[in-house]
Amino acid sequence: MPTRISADWLLTGNGDVIPLGAVLIDDRGRLLAVGPDDTVPAGPSIPSENFPGSILTPGLVNAHTHLELTGFEGMAPETEFADWIRTIIRLKAGRSPADFLQASIAGLHQSFASGVTTVADTGDSGAPAEALALLGGSGITYLEVFGPDPSQVAASLEGLKSRIASLQPFHSDRVRIGVSPHAPYSVSGPLYRAVSAFAEEAGLPIAVHVAESAAESDLLMSGTGPFAENWRSRGIPLPALGVTPIQWLEEHGVLGARTLCIHVVRADATDIARLKAHRCGVAHCPRSNARHGHGRAPLRSLLDAAIRVGVGTDSAVSVSPPDLLAEARAARALAGLDPAASLRLVMLGAASALGLEGEIGSLEPGKWADLAVFQLTPSTGNDHLLEAVLQGGSRGVNATFIGGRAVYRRKR
Repeated sequence: MPTRISADWLLTGNGDVIPLGAVLIDDRGRLLAVGPDDTVPAGPSIPSENFPGSILTPGLVNAHTHLELTGFEGMAPETEFADWIRTIIRLKAGRSPADFLQASIAGLHQSFASGVTTVADTGDSGAPAEALALLGGSGITYLEVFGPDPSQVAASLEGLKSRIASLQPFHSDRVRIGVSPHAPYSVSGPLYRAVSAFAEEAGLPIAVHVAESAAESDLLMSGTGPFAENWRSRGIPLPALGVTPIQWLEEHGVLGARTLCIHVVRADATDIARLKAHRCGVAHCPRSNARHGHGRAPLRSLLDAAIRVGVGTDSAVSVSPPDLLAEARAARALAGLDPAASLRLVMLGAASALGLEGEIGSLEPGKWADLAVFQLTPSTGNDHLLEAVLQGGSRGVNATFIGGRAVYRRKR
């Protein structure tokens, strides 16, 4: 049976703000109708819910998370980036599979309470896929694979394939599985090429951390810095030098329309042209980038190049508490965006970066009924509705719906 949700205002995510708006949802969880209240079917036989003093928006889309790291907040003090990563590895070594699942569930509940309905998660435990399936969530779980030494290619690839197969019971229309050859400082060129070929053959999306830090660039450009020193100490042959991280990915067949490039802080005009030519998506994490001292990503240039960009929170270890709208505000300050463009980075823009713009990111008939309801103050003027959503953050969320089903309601 169809259900109906209405509010004082409705933001479609396609540029329209409708006073007294409503949506009609079918029994599959998809939108049947979207528009002014008096144009959306209603009646005593249709269950309905109204949110007075609120605005109904598309559910937010988090373009980059690490849900399995939830609970490590404050346990990895800021140090040089390579040392910080080693701290994360030690922390993860102390968790069991059950711990990773509980952490992922907790992270998803935090997401729902923030109006987030879809997450693009990267990690090596696979627990977020199970958590998404258990809670009826929506997202992509990119399963990480590591192996900086070319001699590790066969073992790393076989291990990845085995773990991908183990996650298939959680795969559905709303829970997708992808791969993540982690980063240029943890994956060899041959492994990049092997994983990319596997993903192409299996039709899997790819996510990769790239162009994030100075140490990563130093490794590939000059064979210097902490990552290069670590490789030498382990007897790992250095990669061919004199290339940027994005050029390195291009040379090994990683870039493509199904590839999400995470961070992209250190990218010049030539690198941006590479991303555009290969139709890659980008996950921008401004507060994480700032916390680790990586620098200011060229967000304005990425957007001007019409590259698909979404914003992500990264892990709770990097920035806590996770707040996607705080990331959108940071992105606005970085690139000089207006409220509509800022919100697009966590709605339709983020959906597009993940290749999911046909399913989520805006309120249109046929798409999933993924919704967030934000409380407005009595003084909110008609000209400041988007600013109110942007500034309200997770504190302003009254309810969150995935496929028309409430996954969060503010306690009253």
